[in-house]
Amino acid sequence: MDARVTELHCIMPLANISSILANGILSYERAAKLRHVSVAMQPVQDRRDAKQVPGGLKLHQYANLYFHARNPMLFKRLNEAAGLCVLRISSQVFGIMGVVISDQNAASDYARFLHPSQSGSLDFDAIYAADWRDADRATYFRKKSRKCAEVLVPQQVPIQYVTGAYVMDSAVKARLVNAGFTLPVKVDGALFFQPVGGT
Repeated sequence: MDARVTELHCIMPLANISSILANGILSYERAAKLRHVSVAMQPVQDRRDAKQVPGGLKLHQYANLYFHARNPMLFKRLNEAAGLCVLRISSQVFGIMGVVISDQNAASDYARFLHPSQSGSLDFDAIYAADWRDADRATYFRKKSRKCAEVLVPQQVPIQYVTGAYVMDSAVKARLVNAGFTLPVKVDGALFFQPVGGT
């Protein structure tokens, strides 16, 4: 695995923290049975609903994590950042039976699904790039999709794999702590596309 993969990320509404503490991070299918707030975009979810991982489960039967949360998904939700956190997930999840990685957004028609031991096939420079914009339209879409490479965990990420959280500012940190989150919380404005030196 690339040396930059020291942890994984899950973009999560603060409204779901009590559920996360009780149930862990659930697949879309399992979470649908509970009261929860979703950051998912419906057109994307419609594509994911129809997709099956070769030799594995349906895409919606995996809890999905990102290698790096500073990605197009979080960028699209910036207006909701005051109600979001990025959960930090131990890289030990790679040891869970049935974990699959995708080399780009798993909903993409071009996504490849691989065993974690095949991580050398992923473009980690694109995954950890600060910017995915490009003057060439095709290159832009390729970079954008690769930035959203995923780690797919069957059904659930147990709470013991959650090691902490990142938030946009101290106000969000206070809200997260008040929600009962007792793990370390770090303010990281840059992760949430805030200007360097901003709160």
